[in-house]
Amino acid sequence: MSYNHLFRISVHAVITDDNQNVLLLKQTYDNERWGLPGGAPEPPETIQATLIRECKEELNCDIEIKYLSGVYYHQKHSSYVFIYRCSLAKDSVMQLSGEHSDYRYHSIDELSDVQRQRVKDCLDYTGEVRSAVF
Repeated sequence: MSYNHLFRISVHAVITDDNQNVLLLKQTYDNERWGLPGGAPEPPETIQATLIRECKEELNCDIEIKYLSGVYYHQKHSSYVFIYRCSLAKDSVMQLSGEHSDYRYHSIDELSDVQRQRVKDCLDYTGEVRSAVF
């Protein structure tokens, strides 16, 4: 068995408001895209520790991790993406880091095809972790 060092890993949180709109952050880099909170592990972090740290850095909020809903492979980026359902700690007040310029809760219909599928899988979770290749 050999290891392949040509892929990446990231972990992201699906956080919703009371109307099931999804929290997205607007990046200050890489075409200023909107995306889910999260990022890449820093060894020797677990993916759960990564998600907690990234949300604290990006939102200045603590989160509660509820469940892992999916693991996806993105061919374009040679990247495995872990998606978790999360909630913000009670009475959280978001304060963005310099990595993001804005945040907004988006309806699922506003999301890109890939984001929509990952979020839909997360919100429709039945106890089975989903996977797909994009």
